[in-house]
Amino acid sequence: MRIFTQDIIKHEGKEVELAGWVHARRDHGKLIFIDLRDRSGTAQVILTSKISGATDLRLEYLVRIKGTVQKRPPAMVNDKIPTGYHEISATSLEILNAAGAMPISVDTDGLEIHEEARLTYRYLDLRRERLRKNLEFRHKATKFIRDFLSAKDFIEVETPILTKSTPEGARDYLVPSRLYNGKFYALPQSPQQYKQLLMVGGLEKYFQIARCFRDEDTRGDRQPEFTQLDLEMSFVEREDVMKLTEELLIALVKTCAPEKEIQDIPFPRITYREAIEEHKTDRPDIRKDKNNPNLLAFCWVIDFPFFEKSDKGGWTFTHNPFSAPKPEFMDDLLAGKNIPDILTTQYDIVLNGYEVGGGSIRNHKPDALKAVFKIMGFNEERIQANFGHMLEALSYGAPPHGGIAPGIDRLVMILRNEPNIREVIAFPKTGDAVDPMMKSPSEVDKEQLNELGLEIKKNKK
Repeated sequence: MRIFTQDIIKHEGKEVELAGWVHARRDHGKLIFIDLRDRSGTAQVILTSKISGATDLRLEYLVRIKGTVQKRPPAMVNDKIPTGYHEISATSLEILNAAGAMPISVDTDGLEIHEEARLTYRYLDLRRERLRKNLEFRHKATKFIRDFLSAKDFIEVETPILTKSTPEGARDYLVPSRLYNGKFYALPQSPQQYKQLLMVGGLEKYFQIARCFRDEDTRGDRQPEFTQLDLEMSFVEREDVMKLTEELLIALVKTCAPEKEIQDIPFPRITYREAIEEHKTDRPDIRKDKNNPNLLAFCWVIDFPFFEKSDKGGWTFTHNPFSAPKPEFMDDLLAGKNIPDILTTQYDIVLNGYEVGGGSIRNHKPDALKAVFKIMGFNEERIQANFGHMLEALSYGAPPHGGIAPGIDRLVMILRNEPNIREVIAFPKTGDAVDPMMKSPSEVDKEQLNELGLEIKKNKK
């Protein structure tokens, strides 16, 4: 039975079977040395030229090898890799698949290669050790989160991907309906409404590793689709959510990235006003030594203004319309007065100058939520059309609740010291929201459009 290359050190003197890719090849005439790579790492294999197929081997050929594990001669030891004290003396070779000339190299960290080329051949790019370790780390971090929250009686619930288009900040991705021509689903910008409805449903503690979609203008470190840890709790105040989140992040770092040092525990708290006045940003980088790549400076930013002026001169929310004001501002919200002074229960968690999560205590009473939309200038008809289902749900004994949604991509990016989130996503899109591997977005057949009752009208540029 096949074993991973990392496990050869457990089988000294025994015959083993390995399978993987030819990572390097050195032809010494009668002896051919290859580095065999699989998911766990690499191991040196020695083949004689008499073994069938040995002289045919080229880089990235996929092979199965049987042989005996032996210690390397002292002069041949490579102490830079875990298997560097051992090698395999091959007795048989099977070429499972040949490989053509590689369009990109996979034996470096890949950062020297133009990103579009890497994303065009992402299935090859993923063979490099750095990306493999990033995805392994992401898996471990995600599993840790699931185990941590499950141990605290949270229930993981999947919420719909096809939902209703509502104004929550960014543009929605719309999905036309074939059965109901002229009507559309929307992909969720977040599970915001669903997680609140789960609280109305009495689940009390919910989480999911959620896929989210936002049709935003292109920006280097954003993706059209991303992943967040989404959680919500009933019968809580702001302190409860912040305490849980802080405990989770500290434990995650200590378990999955023990080489990292957290600068301050508990995390410092900075008001929005202090952040803007002292740091000129609402996501301050408060590291005392910005040259230390393993230093993590978490902080909370709190006391955000609830509303800000929109481009059209009216009022809009600063984070999302479902947040509750701080208790001392509830009367002003309900009366629609002193609007610039109303502070929200919003709390953002910031890490090394990046916002890695945000949440709030929610309006759990329909009159308070309706007051938000009235301040934003929505008439009764629009409020009912877009949010009538939420207002009705809140009228049936909805508990007080709140939550937070840390971004998995950005958090892993920082913990892995990567320059952008595309390095920790298996199949990302470019900063221009294009997938050069799948050639998407792409045109579709006219027949498909006809079924949907659609026709294309080109925008003038």
